[in-house]
Amino acid sequence: MTNTDESEFAQAHPTEGDKWLKLIAPKRPNWIFSTFSVKDHHFPNNEEQFDGWIVTGSPASVHDAEKWIEDLLALLRRITLRRSPLFGAGFGHQATALALGGCVEENPNGWIFGSTEMIITAPPPWMRAKRIWQYGAHIEQVTELPDEAKAIMSHKGCQIGGYVIGDYVFTTQNHPEMSDKFFAGLVESSIDSKPLEIVEKARKSLPLGADNGVFADWIIRFFERDFDPNDM
Repeated sequence: MTNTDESEFAQAHPTEGDKWLKLIAPKRPNWIFSTFSVKDHHFPNNEEQFDGWIVTGSPASVHDAEKWIEDLLALLRRITLRRSPLFGAGFGHQATALALGGCVEENPNGWIFGSTEMIITAPPPWMRAKRIWQYGAHIEQVTELPDEAKAIMSHKGCQIGGYVIGDYVFTTQNHPEMSDKFFAGLVESSIDSKPLEIVEKARKSLPLGADNGVFADWIIRFFERDFDPNDM
């Protein structure tokens, strides 16, 4: 859990860990979840006991000079060396790329904020679709992939909207954990922090919604290795 937002809005809504539990746990009630607030320097003591990892979104930048980010990048390198399944969303997508030698930069076109059409350009075997909608909220993005990584999704203004490395890293720049209600509230809470035209564009996109249930199924298939590795 990397979310550093301590605002009144954030305090009135579930934590990032709870958002992910709500998305995944009802589909897999037998899974055991542990949440580590790494932004509060809470890291697991026994990394080898976990079958898979999710790294959440955050308003922080992966370039912030914070000890917890340095420690997180080191953790991500250890996880990938063991080939443990790792999924990253938003900040997690960017941090994984940076940890493994990729590049993260500010989007020259500014904020991507709202329901966003994702084009599936090279689907791995656990996800089959030509396009989906996801909630996006980012001004930084991955601009150069790590070695062996392959871009799998893109959207307008963001060529690397998601990537994979083999069958053990899977990411999205966007946020399948954000519900319709939460994202609508996030848009309204952004009036004082984002340009008005960005907020208005996000408002207009809300009826498009997001295919969170579909994406949750893909994440589960990825963690369960429910695919033919020969299709990679």
